[in-house]
Amino acid sequence: MKSAHAVLAALVLAGLPAAAHADPPEGRDGPPLRALEIEVVSSLPEFVSGGDALIEISAPPGVAPPHVRISVDGERRDVDLEWSGDRRTLVGVVDGLELGAQTITASAPRGREASVEVVNHPAEGPLFSGPHEQPFICQTQDFTLPVIGGNLGAALDENCSTTTRVDHFYRTTGGEYVPWPVDARRYPADLARTTTSDGERVPFIVRMETGTANRGIYQHTVLHDPLREKDPSPAHRPKGWNGRAIYTLGGGCTGGWFRQGETTGGVTDAWMLGQGYAVVSSSLNVFGQNCSDLLASETAAMTKEKFIEVYGREDFTIGFGCSGGSYQAHQTADNYPGIFDGIVVGCSFPEVGFGTVNFITDARLLNNYFTDPALAWTDEQKRAVTGFANLATMPNVAGGAQRIDPTAFCPSVLPVELRYHPTDNPGGARCDVYDHTVNAYGRDPETGFALRPLDNEGIQYGLQALEDGVITPEQFLDLNEQVGGYDHDGKFRAERSEADMPAVEAAYRTGRLTSGGGGLASTPIIDYRAYSDDLPNGDIHVRYHSNSMRERLREVNGSVVNHVSLLEDNRYGGFSTASPLLRHAVTQMDAWLSQLDVAGDERPTLEEIGETRPAALVEGCMTRDASPTFIAEPLDRDPATECEQLYPSASFPREVAGESVQADVIKCQTREPRREDYGVEFTDAEWARLTEVFADGVCDYSVPGQAQQGLAGTWLRIG
Repeated sequence: MKSAHAVLAALVLAGLPAAAHADPPEGRDGPPLRALEIEVVSSLPEFVSGGDALIEISAPPGVAPPHVRISVDGERRDVDLEWSGDRRTLVGVVDGLELGAQTITASAPRGREASVEVVNHPAEGPLFSGPHEQPFICQTQDFTLPVIGGNLGAALDENCSTTTRVDHFYRTTGGEYVPWPVDARRYPADLARTTTSDGERVPFIVRMETGTANRGIYQHTVLHDPLREKDPSPAHRPKGWNGRAIYTLGGGCTGGWFRQGETTGGVTDAWMLGQGYAVVSSSLNVFGQNCSDLLASETAAMTKEKFIEVYGREDFTIGFGCSGGSYQAHQTADNYPGIFDGIVVGCSFPEVGFGTVNFITDARLLNNYFTDPALAWTDEQKRAVTGFANLATMPNVAGGAQRIDPTAFCPSVLPVELRYHPTDNPGGARCDVYDHTVNAYGRDPETGFALRPLDNEGIQYGLQALEDGVITPEQFLDLNEQVGGYDHDGKFRAERSEADMPAVEAAYRTGRLTSGGGGLASTPIIDYRAYSDDLPNGDIHVRYHSNSMRERLREVNGSVVNHVSLLEDNRYGGFSTASPLLRHAVTQMDAWLSQLDVAGDERPTLEEIGETRPAALVEGCMTRDASPTFIAEPLDRDPATECEQLYPSASFPREVAGESVQADVIKCQTREPRREDYGVEFTDAEWARLTEVFADGVCDYSVPGQAQQGLAGTWLRIG
């Protein structure tokens, strides 16, 4: 996590120093001696895990590795210290750490000494996410090793551990991956070569490590020539590694609970590896296997720790993910800064719990209302109420809205007898987004269920369609009389949904609703979108979510200089490095981070990020013809721009009801309805109905939502 270490360790969360440097002793006949300096570089010192930590020691001239002794709480430890590749520091892994707080001390001749206090946590976690979710189903036996084949066998313990293994595979001249020959002594005849971003021409041979951390299965891959290079170590980088890492984040959400998972976000992308990037991921960084940004952030921290202990400090890490991967990228960068130095997101959402859940649960309520065959609504009237570019999006996303239903999307590996049933097993595992976030939201003392920040009280569905004359007052009133809400099992009910206020407050304070004012304020962001709003069958990945994230950043930080949007059609699929525009996003993020001081003690400011943004990184869109060209212009919903005409932003149900595109109001404040606020005339009878429907008031989006507040801090410990 590098650059953030010193800053984050100083936060009030743990009160531990990043490093302590002894005052240089006075020499009798000369100036003060230069002191040793020691730093933990594999993780923040207060979040060490697995009993080991990579340390770097800055030593004065003349102090060689044999001269430096390492101790833990005063007990001598044998640590294999070596000069780093640039010979500026000594590096080595201290292992055998006990759980809890300890002090690692480096000592050199003439009384020079430096110490750092660390806190070690179990290899299975948790670090900061709170108590483990139970039950938890191991899937090592289901995890198929990419290219190599086979699986990891049965888990070694109840924490789903497996033996760490290393495999090699190579890319052929025919563009395929095959396993590296056992006991190979010469290169295969069909071995391809690649030129990395650093200009190194190397054999396309990939080293892949597989193991477990935080109860997830991690993998990382790097170009490495086993015939001509030593085994990688913090002191010996492989020639083919360009020093940068891309952390891949998988999508999904439904079914993402109570299990380890059987895939990662992908570590075999030929373009990334061919450029020389290390590619890193974990099964708990696939949202379809773990739909919790909190656990995903923790897993990314622990998986990076594993990677750095093998390869040493990386130059920077790019978080890279689409859909559920974008949830992770945004929230990890905002809530736990330093894990990712920059993020490239696609088919993006601000977060799952609000930006996504509110829009799909509203769509499901509307879809349920519109199934009444007695309704005389045209398709255009229905579409106007949803705000979507394509009415088909409403039924498309309605099914996925059952991720708030604890029985709809239990993973197949979770035994039926362990699952919640309202009468047969009321204490069983509840498979939904809220119970999967119970450590942050808390429990209802009566039911034991997670508190729920879901609310639609006071929302005037279809308000803009009414004022535009697309629907009649009668249609508006009937819709809002009948639309209803959800009970705590995610089933339809006549009453609107009412949020549990402690969960609302926790969502804002802990970053379950993405603030944008935490680590994202110091993180370069490239938002790439393959437009899908107009897909014939509808799609969940609608463009307004990019606008939501941008406007949150603008609101909280006063600037969006760190946010660049790139837009094209869907010809390459949602998020594929086959797209030249997405490759451009990655190479420009690389150039951006290379110009920033992400290895320093302070995170970059927005001004610094703006000043170092590459000239070649220009916001805009590709045309939609057979040979597309790039249009350079801001992507800010301006209907006069070419990009907006090619790729309309459209809207969503709550914006049609009056909320801003930020989509960050969980529970609105209400006021009495006022006739003069409407652009239509209501009869006295209609007005009486409206005041009855909204007896507790209508949403007032001119003021903040109830309990709306800023992020309480970064690197928070939950539960």
